[in-house]
Amino acid sequence: MRILLVTDAWAPQVNGVVRTWQRVTAEVRAMGHEVRVVAPDGFRTVPCPTYPEIRLAVFPGRGVRRAFDDFAPDAIHIATEGPLGLAARRLCLKLGLPFTTSYHTKFPEYVSARAPVPVSWGQAAMRWFHAPSAAVLAATPTVRQELEAMGLKNAAAWTRGVDTGLYRPGLDPALDLPGPVFVYVGRVAVEKNIEAFLRLDLPGSKLIVGDGPARARLERTYPGVHFAGMQFGEALARHYAAGDVFVFPSRTDTFGLVMLEAMACGLPVAAYPVAGPLDVVGTSGAGVLDEDLRMAALGALSIPGGRARAHAETFSWEACARQWLAALAPVPGAVHGNAAAAEGLA
Repeated sequence: MRILLVTDAWAPQVNGVVRTWQRVTAEVRAMGHEVRVVAPDGFRTVPCPTYPEIRLAVFPGRGVRRAFDDFAPDAIHIATEGPLGLAARRLCLKLGLPFTTSYHTKFPEYVSARAPVPVSWGQAAMRWFHAPSAAVLAATPTVRQELEAMGLKNAAAWTRGVDTGLYRPGLDPALDLPGPVFVYVGRVAVEKNIEAFLRLDLPGSKLIVGDGPARARLERTYPGVHFAGMQFGEALARHYAAGDVFVFPSRTDTFGLVMLEAMACGLPVAAYPVAGPLDVVGTSGAGVLDEDLRMAALGALSIPGGRARAHAETFSWEACARQWLAALAPVPGAVHGNAAAAEGLA
């Protein structure tokens, strides 16, 4: 099958969405399918307002149209609601092509955290974007329910996986900090609610692994916290190994891939009982979910690392890829090479 993936989130961005798609496309290609990725690296871009690390494609309509015409896909998936996603959505609707979408980021909440925009406005925008999709893929049952409550009746389940070979117990810690060590890994940005963790009165040390627009301010405000910056691959796994508990303070993530990575390394999770943690950790015993994040962090100290690892092993990237393939909407063969029908679309 020839699959066209359109995503505004791609390397060199570093986040859970990019890691998900890099791994899923690798799995799908290993199964014998052909995947073409339409991403910002193929377009002229500008920095995203308030988040310059993210580059946004400028007027990508013609480039997206060329990708459709040249590749002649059997299925089209639009991963994000940015400029590329909007261009691909418009083209599919013009040509009458079926497509699927995915809901990775709670944009209504994220935008509201950065600007005086009501969450309800963002939800209306999400309804508009995803309603024509054959299926909008949601990472957890909780997020699927939230989408349905938003008015989207086409939500479908799509799980995630973790590399249990890379992320594993027993690695040499990257740092030797006074214990116990409470770790956060991810974007250092306001929507991640990191200060809810940094304000906690906890014994030992706090370790922040990652980068983002809020890092400089947080480093000034919390000089006793160790900020390790962005880490990758084995170095990232060794930073997980430096910790005793993984603290996930976000209330707006749709999944939280870093929780799986931490558990695979033998770290129990402390988090709020919200979408993401409710489904990733749930009642597995691999973490503690509590509205009192301090109590959750202290309670997680008593959880054996082996229990966290065992729960992480129930998640597979192969299963994630196969679920995505099964959800895709076939494009009728008659549209292949249909360049003429796309004339005039930009």
